[in-house]
Amino acid sequence: MPKAVSSNWPELSDEQLLNLRLSELPLTLDGTVLEARIDQLKRELSARGLNFPLHFYLSDEWFTPDGQASMAVPFYLAHPRLERLEKTQMLAVEGGEHEWCMRILRHEAGHVIDNAYKLRLRRQRRRLFGNPSKPYPQFYAPRPYSKSYVLHLDPWYAQSHPDEDFAETFAVWLTPESNWKTRYAGWPAIRKLHYMDELMQSLVTRQPLLNKVEEVDPLRRLHRTLRYHYRKKRGHYGVEHPAFYDRDLRKLFSDAPEHSAHMTAAQFLGRVRRPVRKVVANWTGIYQYTIDKVLEDIIVRCRELKLRLATPEDEALQEFTVLLTVQVMNYLHSGRHRIAL
Repeated sequence: MPKAVSSNWPELSDEQLLNLRLSELPLTLDGTVLEARIDQLKRELSARGLNFPLHFYLSDEWFTPDGQASMAVPFYLAHPRLERLEKTQMLAVEGGEHEWCMRILRHEAGHVIDNAYKLRLRRQRRRLFGNPSKPYPQFYAPRPYSKSYVLHLDPWYAQSHPDEDFAETFAVWLTPESNWKTRYAGWPAIRKLHYMDELMQSLVTRQPLLNKVEEVDPLRRLHRTLRYHYRKKRGHYGVEHPAFYDRDLRKLFSDAPEHSAHMTAAQFLGRVRRPVRKVVANWTGIYQYTIDKVLEDIIVRCRELKLRLATPEDEALQEFTVLLTVQVMNYLHSGRHRIAL
Protein backbone atom coordinates (compact mmCIF):
# COMPACT_ATOMS: atom_id res chain seq x y z
CA MET A 1 0.00 0.00 0.00
CA PRO A 2 1.38 3.46 -0.88
CA LYS A 3 1.95 5.74 2.05
CA ALA A 4 -0.59 8.46 2.72
CA VAL A 5 0.26 11.89 1.34
CA SER A 6 -0.68 15.02 3.24
CA SER A 7 -3.84 16.71 2.00
CA ASN A 8 -1.85 19.89 1.32
CA TRP A 9 0.36 18.15 -1.26
CA PRO A 10 -0.64 20.65 -4.02
CA GLU A 11 1.15 23.32 -1.97
CA LEU A 12 4.47 21.47 -2.11
CA SER A 13 7.31 22.98 -4.12
CA ASP A 14 8.37 21.34 -7.36
CA GLU A 15 11.40 19.85 -5.63
CA GLN A 16 9.22 18.35 -2.93
CA LEU A 17 6.70 17.02 -5.44
CA LEU A 18 9.43 15.32 -7.44
CA ASN A 19 10.27 13.20 -4.41
CA LEU A 20 6.77 11.69 -4.33
CA ARG A 21 6.08 8.37 -5.96
CA LEU A 22 3.48 8.17 -8.72
CA SER A 23 1.57 5.60 -6.68
CA GLU A 24 1.34 8.04 -3.76
CA LEU A 25 -0.57 10.69 -5.70
CA PRO A 26 -4.17 10.78 -4.37
CA LEU A 27 -5.81 11.19 -7.77
CA THR A 28 -9.09 10.20 -9.36
CA LEU A 29 -10.87 11.04 -12.60
CA ASP A 30 -14.07 11.96 -10.78
CA GLY A 31 -14.95 15.63 -11.03
CA THR A 32 -11.94 16.59 -13.17
CA VAL A 33 -11.84 18.49 -16.44
CA LEU A 34 -10.53 15.27 -17.95
CA GLU A 35 -13.70 13.44 -16.93
CA ALA A 36 -15.79 16.06 -18.76
CA ARG A 37 -13.70 15.57 -21.89
CA ILE A 38 -14.10 11.81 -21.65
CA ASP A 39 -17.86 12.32 -21.44
CA GLN A 40 -17.68 14.40 -24.61
CA LEU A 41 -15.84 11.58 -26.38
CA LYS A 42 -18.53 9.11 -25.29
CA ARG A 43 -21.23 11.40 -26.68
CA GLU A 44 -19.40 11.67 -29.99
CA LEU A 45 -19.13 7.89 -30.22
CA SER A 46 -22.76 7.41 -29.24
CA ALA A 47 -23.86 9.88 -31.91
CA ARG A 48 -22.24 7.54 -34.46
CA GLY A 49 -24.00 4.52 -32.92
CA LEU A 50 -20.78 3.22 -31.37
CA ASN A 51 -21.40 2.07 -27.81
CA PHE A 52 -18.61 -0.45 -27.30
CA PRO A 53 -17.07 -0.85 -23.82
CA LEU A 54 -14.49 1.80 -23.06
CA HIS A 55 -12.71 1.90 -19.70
CA PHE A 56 -10.48 4.78 -18.60
CA TYR A 57 -7.81 4.82 -15.89
CA LEU A 58 -4.85 6.91 -14.76
CA SER A 59 -1.28 5.99 -15.66
CA ASP A 60 1.95 7.83 -16.51
CA GLU A 61 1.19 8.46 -20.20
CA TRP A 62 -1.45 8.26 -22.91
CA PHE A 63 -1.75 4.73 -24.29
CA THR A 64 -4.13 1.90 -25.11
CA PRO A 65 -2.98 -1.52 -23.86
CA ASP A 66 -2.73 -3.98 -26.71
CA GLY A 67 -5.71 -6.32 -26.83
CA GLN A 68 -7.66 -4.38 -24.23
CA ALA A 69 -10.85 -2.30 -24.31
CA SER A 70 -9.30 0.26 -21.99
CA MET A 71 -7.45 3.57 -22.28
CA ALA A 72 -4.75 4.96 -20.02
CA VAL A 73 -4.73 8.73 -19.49
CA PRO A 74 -1.83 10.68 -17.94
CA PHE A 75 -1.97 11.50 -14.25
CA TYR A 76 -0.98 15.14 -14.67
CA LEU A 77 -4.33 15.95 -16.30
CA ALA A 78 -6.13 14.95 -13.11
CA HIS A 79 -4.95 17.98 -11.13
CA PRO A 80 -3.94 21.58 -12.05
CA ARG A 81 -0.87 21.42 -9.78
CA LEU A 82 0.47 18.45 -11.67
CA GLU A 83 -0.22 20.16 -14.99
CA ARG A 84 2.00 23.01 -13.83
CA LEU A 85 4.72 20.54 -12.86
CA GLU A 86 4.44 18.83 -16.25
CA LYS A 87 4.87 22.17 -18.01
CA THR A 88 7.89 23.04 -15.89
CA GLN A 89 9.51 19.69 -16.60
CA MET A 90 8.53 19.21 -20.25
CA LEU A 91 7.73 22.80 -21.37
CA ALA A 92 4.29 21.72 -22.61
CA VAL A 93 1.29 19.81 -21.25
CA GLU A 94 0.32 17.17 -23.80
CA GLY A 95 -3.47 17.25 -23.94
CA GLY A 96 -3.71 20.19 -21.57
CA GLU A 97 -5.82 22.31 -23.90
CA HIS A 98 -9.37 21.16 -24.60
CA GLU A 99 -9.08 20.58 -28.35
CA TRP A 100 -5.64 18.98 -28.01
CA CYS A 101 -7.02 16.60 -25.39
CA MET A 102 -10.01 15.70 -27.57
CA ARG A 103 -7.71 14.91 -30.51
CA ILE A 104 -5.75 12.50 -28.35
CA LEU A 105 -8.88 10.89 -26.89
CA ARG A 106 -10.32 10.31 -30.37
CA HIS A 107 -7.03 8.82 -31.50
CA GLU A 108 -6.83 6.42 -28.56
CA ALA A 109 -10.50 5.49 -29.05
CA GLY A 110 -9.44 4.30 -32.51
CA HIS A 111 -7.01 1.87 -30.89
CA VAL A 112 -9.69 0.68 -28.46
CA ILE A 113 -12.27 -0.06 -31.16
CA ASP A 114 -9.54 -1.75 -33.18
CA ASN A 115 -8.99 -4.05 -30.19
CA ALA A 116 -12.65 -4.50 -29.27
CA TYR A 117 -13.67 -5.76 -32.72
CA LYS A 118 -10.30 -7.32 -33.67
CA LEU A 119 -10.29 -5.17 -36.78
CA ARG A 120 -6.61 -5.68 -37.48
CA LEU A 121 -7.46 -9.23 -38.56
CA ARG A 122 -9.53 -7.95 -41.48
CA ARG A 123 -7.94 -8.31 -44.90
CA GLN A 124 -9.06 -4.91 -46.22
CA ARG A 125 -7.88 -3.16 -43.07
CA ARG A 126 -4.45 -4.75 -43.47
CA ARG A 127 -4.34 -3.97 -47.20
CA LEU A 128 -5.11 -0.26 -46.73
CA PHE A 129 -3.15 0.46 -43.53
CA GLY A 130 -0.40 -2.13 -43.62
CA ASN A 131 0.65 -5.08 -41.49
CA PRO A 132 -0.22 -4.34 -37.82
CA SER A 133 2.34 -6.89 -36.64
CA LYS A 134 5.13 -4.68 -37.97
CA PRO A 135 7.42 -3.80 -35.04
CA TYR A 136 7.07 -0.28 -33.65
CA PRO A 137 10.17 1.76 -34.49
CA GLN A 138 11.95 3.86 -31.89
CA PHE A 139 12.47 6.48 -34.59
CA TYR A 140 10.80 7.08 -37.92
CA ALA A 141 11.47 9.28 -40.94
CA PRO A 142 8.22 11.00 -42.01
CA ARG A 143 7.43 12.25 -45.48
CA PRO A 144 5.91 15.68 -44.76
CA TYR A 145 4.33 16.11 -48.18
CA SER A 146 2.70 12.69 -48.45
CA LYS A 147 -1.06 12.76 -49.04
CA SER A 148 -1.49 9.07 -48.29
CA TYR A 149 -2.04 9.83 -44.62
CA VAL A 150 -4.43 12.03 -42.67
CA LEU A 151 -3.14 14.89 -40.50
CA HIS A 152 -4.39 14.85 -36.93
CA LEU A 153 -1.99 14.79 -33.96
CA ASP A 154 1.65 15.26 -34.81
CA PRO A 155 1.26 16.18 -38.50
CA TRP A 156 3.00 12.95 -39.55
CA TYR A 157 2.21 10.57 -36.72
CA ALA A 158 0.04 8.40 -38.98
CA GLN A 159 3.23 7.46 -40.84
CA SER A 160 4.91 5.94 -37.79
CA HIS A 161 3.08 2.57 -37.83
CA PRO A 162 0.03 0.92 -39.48
CA ASP A 163 -1.85 0.91 -36.17
CA GLU A 164 -1.22 4.65 -35.74
CA ASP A 165 -2.39 5.24 -39.30
CA PHE A 166 -5.64 3.44 -38.44
CA ALA A 167 -6.14 5.36 -35.18
CA GLU A 168 -5.40 8.72 -36.81
CA THR A 169 -7.83 7.97 -39.64
CA PHE A 170 -10.51 6.95 -37.13
CA ALA A 171 -9.96 10.18 -35.18
CA VAL A 172 -10.39 12.34 -38.29
CA TRP A 173 -13.53 10.39 -39.20
CA LEU A 174 -14.97 10.80 -35.68
CA THR A 175 -14.21 14.50 -35.24
CA PRO A 176 -17.44 16.54 -35.47
CA GLU A 177 -17.54 18.90 -38.43
CA SER A 178 -14.17 17.68 -39.70
CA ASN A 179 -15.51 17.81 -43.28
CA TRP A 180 -13.12 15.01 -44.19
CA LYS A 181 -14.81 14.33 -47.53
CA THR A 182 -13.95 17.85 -48.64
CA ARG A 183 -10.68 18.25 -46.72
CA TYR A 184 -9.14 15.08 -48.19
CA ALA A 185 -10.77 15.10 -51.62
CA GLY A 186 -8.17 14.08 -54.18
CA TRP A 187 -5.81 12.64 -51.55
CA PRO A 188 -4.97 8.90 -51.59
CA ALA A 189 -5.88 9.02 -47.86
CA ILE A 190 -9.57 9.48 -48.82
CA ARG A 191 -9.78 5.75 -49.57
CA LYS A 192 -8.91 5.01 -45.96
CA LEU A 193 -11.53 7.45 -44.72
CA HIS A 194 -14.27 5.99 -46.92
CA TYR A 195 -13.31 2.52 -45.72
CA MET A 196 -13.42 3.75 -42.11
CA ASP A 197 -16.88 5.21 -42.70
CA GLU A 198 -18.22 1.92 -44.10
CA LEU A 199 -16.47 -0.13 -41.42
CA MET A 200 -17.83 1.90 -38.52
CA GLN A 201 -21.36 1.80 -39.93
CA SER A 202 -21.12 -1.99 -40.11
CA LEU A 203 -20.26 -2.13 -36.39
CA VAL A 204 -23.26 -0.14 -35.16
CA THR A 205 -25.43 -3.19 -34.43
CA ARG A 206 -22.63 -5.64 -33.68
CA GLN A 207 -21.41 -6.74 -30.29
CA PRO A 208 -17.66 -6.40 -29.71
CA LEU A 209 -15.58 -9.55 -29.92
CA LEU A 210 -13.58 -8.42 -26.93
CA ASN A 211 -14.69 -6.56 -23.85
CA LYS A 212 -11.76 -7.49 -21.67
CA VAL A 213 -10.76 -4.68 -19.35
CA GLU A 214 -7.32 -4.83 -17.80
CA GLU A 215 -5.34 -1.91 -16.45
CA VAL A 216 -1.75 -2.10 -17.61
CA ASP A 217 0.59 0.05 -15.49
CA PRO A 218 -2.13 1.81 -13.49
CA LEU A 219 -0.89 4.73 -11.41
CA ARG A 220 -1.38 2.87 -8.13
CA ARG A 221 1.23 0.31 -9.21
CA LEU A 222 3.87 2.75 -10.41
CA HIS A 223 6.28 3.14 -7.51
CA ARG A 224 8.97 5.23 -9.18
CA THR A 225 9.34 8.86 -8.12
CA LEU A 226 8.20 11.78 -10.19
CA ARG A 227 11.85 12.82 -10.40
CA TYR A 228 12.81 9.53 -12.05
CA HIS A 229 9.72 9.65 -14.28
CA TYR A 230 10.63 13.06 -15.69
CA ARG A 231 14.32 12.24 -16.03
CA LYS A 232 13.36 9.26 -18.17
CA LYS A 233 10.78 11.23 -20.16
CA ARG A 234 13.20 14.08 -20.91
CA GLY A 235 15.77 11.55 -22.03
CA HIS A 236 13.26 10.03 -24.43
CA TYR A 237 12.48 13.34 -26.11
CA GLY A 238 15.96 14.82 -25.86
CA VAL A 239 18.49 15.36 -28.62
CA GLU A 240 21.98 13.91 -28.66
CA HIS A 241 23.88 17.06 -29.65
CA PRO A 242 22.89 17.45 -33.31
CA ALA A 243 25.43 19.06 -35.59
CA PHE A 244 24.87 22.62 -36.74
CA TYR A 245 26.77 24.35 -39.48
CA ASP A 246 28.56 27.41 -38.20
CA ARG A 247 28.05 29.10 -41.53
CA ASP A 248 24.26 29.08 -40.99
CA LEU A 249 24.66 30.95 -37.72
CA ARG A 250 27.21 33.35 -39.21
CA LYS A 251 24.74 34.26 -41.97
CA LEU A 252 22.30 35.45 -39.35
CA PHE A 253 24.67 36.78 -36.65
CA SER A 254 28.17 38.23 -36.77
CA ASP A 255 31.42 38.44 -34.82
CA ALA A 256 32.65 41.45 -36.84
CA PRO A 257 34.07 44.36 -34.78
CA GLU A 258 31.49 46.82 -36.11
CA HIS A 259 28.76 44.88 -34.27
CA SER A 260 30.58 44.69 -30.94
CA ALA A 261 28.12 47.10 -29.29
CA HIS A 262 25.09 45.03 -30.30
CA MET A 263 23.28 42.48 -28.14
CA THR A 264 24.89 39.05 -28.18
CA ALA A 265 23.15 36.36 -30.18
CA ALA A 266 22.98 34.20 -27.04
CA GLN A 267 21.14 36.94 -25.14
CA PHE A 268 18.76 37.53 -28.03
CA LEU A 269 17.93 33.85 -28.40
CA GLY A 270 17.43 33.52 -24.67
CA ARG A 271 14.87 36.32 -24.86
CA VAL A 272 12.89 34.83 -27.78
CA ARG A 273 13.39 31.19 -26.80
CA ARG A 274 9.85 30.48 -25.58
CA PRO A 275 7.80 32.05 -28.42
CA VAL A 276 10.10 30.65 -31.12
CA ARG A 277 9.96 27.20 -29.58
CA LYS A 278 6.16 27.29 -29.59
CA VAL A 279 5.93 28.48 -33.20
CA VAL A 280 8.31 25.79 -34.46
CA ALA A 281 6.46 23.13 -32.46
CA ASN A 282 3.20 24.20 -34.10
CA TRP A 283 4.80 24.11 -37.55
CA THR A 284 6.60 20.78 -37.22
CA GLY A 285 4.66 18.81 -34.62
CA ILE A 286 7.89 18.12 -32.73
CA TYR A 287 7.75 18.00 -28.93
CA GLN A 288 8.70 21.38 -27.43
CA TYR A 289 11.25 19.75 -25.15
CA THR A 290 13.13 18.40 -28.17
CA ILE A 291 13.10 21.81 -29.87
CA ASP A 292 14.34 23.45 -26.69
CA LYS A 293 17.32 21.08 -26.55
CA VAL A 294 18.17 22.09 -30.12
CA LEU A 295 17.82 25.74 -29.12
CA GLU A 296 20.06 25.22 -26.14
CA ASP A 297 22.81 23.80 -28.33
CA ILE A 298 22.48 26.74 -30.73
CA ILE A 299 22.74 29.26 -27.88
CA VAL A 300 25.86 27.54 -26.56
CA ARG A 301 27.41 27.57 -30.03
CA CYS A 302 26.57 31.27 -30.53
CA ARG A 303 28.27 32.02 -27.22
CA GLU A 304 31.37 30.02 -28.26
CA LEU A 305 31.54 31.86 -31.59
CA LYS A 306 31.01 35.22 -29.84
CA LEU A 307 28.23 36.13 -32.26
CA ARG A 308 26.11 39.29 -32.01
CA LEU A 309 23.05 40.70 -33.73
CA ALA A 310 23.82 42.16 -37.13
CA THR A 311 20.25 43.01 -38.19
CA PRO A 312 17.18 44.56 -36.52
CA GLU A 313 15.62 42.31 -33.89
CA ASP A 314 12.35 41.70 -35.75
CA GLU A 315 14.25 40.68 -38.87
CA ALA A 316 16.58 38.44 -36.85
CA LEU A 317 13.58 36.82 -35.14
CA GLN A 318 11.93 35.98 -38.45
CA GLU A 319 15.11 34.62 -40.01
CA PHE A 320 16.05 32.60 -36.94
CA THR A 321 12.60 31.01 -36.75
CA VAL A 322 13.07 29.80 -40.32
CA LEU A 323 16.61 28.60 -39.54
CA LEU A 324 15.41 26.62 -36.52
CA THR A 325 12.52 25.13 -38.48
CA VAL A 326 14.91 23.95 -41.19
CA GLN A 327 17.16 22.36 -38.59
CA VAL A 328 14.21 20.59 -37.00
CA MET A 329 13.01 19.40 -40.40
CA ASN A 330 16.52 18.07 -41.07
CA TYR A 331 16.19 16.24 -37.77
CA LEU A 332 12.92 14.74 -39.02
CA HIS A 333 14.38 13.67 -42.35
CA SER A 334 17.39 12.12 -40.63
CA GLY A 335 15.10 9.36 -39.40
CA ARG A 336 15.50 10.46 -35.80
CA HIS A 337 11.88 11.50 -35.19
CA ARG A 338 10.96 9.64 -32.03
CA ILE A 339 7.70 7.81 -31.77
CA ALA A 340 5.64 8.80 -28.73
CA LEU A 341 6.09 6.94 -25.48
